[in-house]
Amino acid sequence: MNKIELKNFLDDKVLEYNNPKFIESDPIQIPHQFTIKEDIEISAFLTATIAWGNRKMIIKNAEKMMALMGNSPYDFVMNHKKHHLNNFNGFVHRTFNAQDFKYFITALQHIYKKYNGLEPIFSEHSTKYSTQPAIHQLKNVFFEISHLERTKKHISDPLKGSAAKRKNMFLRWMVRNDNAGVDFGIWKSLSPAQLSCPLDVHSGNVARKLGLLTRKQNDAKALAEFDSSLRIMDKKDPVKYDFALFGLGVFEKF
Repeated sequence: MNKIELKNFLDDKVLEYNNPKFIESDPIQIPHQFTIKEDIEISAFLTATIAWGNRKMIIKNAEKMMALMGNSPYDFVMNHKKHHLNNFNGFVHRTFNAQDFKYFITALQHIYKKYNGLEPIFSEHSTKYSTQPAIHQLKNVFFEISHLERTKKHISDPLKGSAAKRKNMFLRWMVRNDNAGVDFGIWKSLSPAQLSCPLDVHSGNVARKLGLLTRKQNDAKALAEFDSSLRIMDKKDPVKYDFALFGLGVFEKF
């Protein structure tokens, strides 16, 4: 395929997968259970944090997280007492355990009280064409209170070479709004043009097969190359192609 044919092919795949049917089998269904902005972003942040491994298990454990917070994540984050976190004992998703979950709730409370939420951190520290510096700053802010060293691995840092797949997915959920009913578009201070595509095994493999990516590792350097390729096709909304690449990889075994 030449560049025009490739763009047309991927644009068609975006239309095929960027619709409400996508929600049924995707972790984004968890924040779709909520209507209040803060409930959506907190449930999305926690769901994205554990979004690696088997998708059914991700959804099951994200639902368990919401249940442990009384299905009112914002209220729980802001008003919980320390003893309420004991209910988390026994929770585990792969390497994310109860101690990590407890700290995440404590850190989120700190962020909502001190910074008025997650969005101001991202809007202040993103550049015109990148949210990666803001993800780095989020990690600094997230761990500025007393914490276990082990928990730091659950927030990636693009400035230390990570592709930060889960945080980029979270940002896609919060920022994109194309009226297709999948992403939320509730963060108005950021533009889809600033976003990076979540780079994982599926999107990376498909991108390489299509000539959008040459670097073999899924790291920050690969993400920069990937971003450049996608922005050539659509500089205003490059991460819409996440739907196409993910769909081709997961559903079509491309």
